[in-house]
Amino acid sequence: MPICTSCAQPTPYLYTVYSSAYNFRLEQCTACHAFADPYVEHDTLTLLLDLILLKRDVYRHLLYNRGLGARRAGDKTPTNEGGGLSTRPSQQRHSELARWWLIVKLGAALICVDAFIRWTHISSRQPGDTSEMATWNRAAMQGFLRILVGCFFETAAFHAGVMLACYTVLKALPSAQAPVSGIREQFRYSHIPLTLFYSSLTKLFLLFCLSVWRPDAAKTQTPQQRPHLDPNATSFTHPLVVHALELLDEDKLDREWVVRNVLGGMAAGFGLRVVLDCHPFFTTIIIIAGWLVKTAVANLVSGWVGTGLGVDDKAAGEMWLAYSIP
Repeated sequence: MPICTSCAQPTPYLYTVYSSAYNFRLEQCTACHAFADPYVEHDTLTLLLDLILLKRDVYRHLLYNRGLGARRAGDKTPTNEGGGLSTRPSQQRHSELARWWLIVKLGAALICVDAFIRWTHISSRQPGDTSEMATWNRAAMQGFLRILVGCFFETAAFHAGVMLACYTVLKALPSAQAPVSGIREQFRYSHIPLTLFYSSLTKLFLLFCLSVWRPDAAKTQTPQQRPHLDPNATSFTHPLVVHALELLDEDKLDREWVVRNVLGGMAAGFGLRVVLDCHPFFTTIIIIAGWLVKTAVANLVSGWVGTGLGVDDKAAGEMWLAYSIP
């Protein structure tokens, strides 16, 4: 059953369709009196941008309301014998199967993107130089396939760790005496991997930008090639300020590591906070548990992944671990 994206109250329908699919009216939530789901009339690009920006309502729309809540003008809302809203078991099974199929398709696409990003980071023409991507050849293809398999096992391990931690936390939490929220009422464990994949769009988008526009290319410039500051420009001279700004230099700050682990962990925690409807402390514990399992698997596959990448096998394995371990 769909829910209101503002207050998470279950609602029988989200919009009413009249003469055509493009002629519809958004319905109001009976609890908060806001539009039940404004994202019904938004296009895919808007949904993608709001996912990258970590909007709470777009998570609720995609996880609970996508493809649901339509009502033809003149139709009555179906109810069960007790006066509540009816939900057919066959519809629930169909929705669950459709959700798992979406997880498979979305996961396959995102794992391929993640493998390409890691390949551009690890595989290069010279060890330690990531300013240029390696050319596509047979050896590079084999290295990419190894990275793809490694990404698959690492992603599966992270999701398994998070799923197990979520099951433990939900079982350990005391049962609420008050009526549960619509999120808890409609929650299924298939929402967890789907939430993690949606949350990974933020980090993968930024990592893809870093893999295409390499910021490390500026290191190869000689001092004569670097642009000079304007004579009237103001420079910082205080030692503390200078030291703090030096920490942001490209040779001291691994931007890809920060995006993947810090920003990626925050995005995953935010998504789990939405779908589990629990305290952020518990979602932090869940993410840490997933990281531990992922780290263990990354250690196991690092040696195999580093073989045949065109660089030293040990160095490639260490780069894989440095890129994988939080």
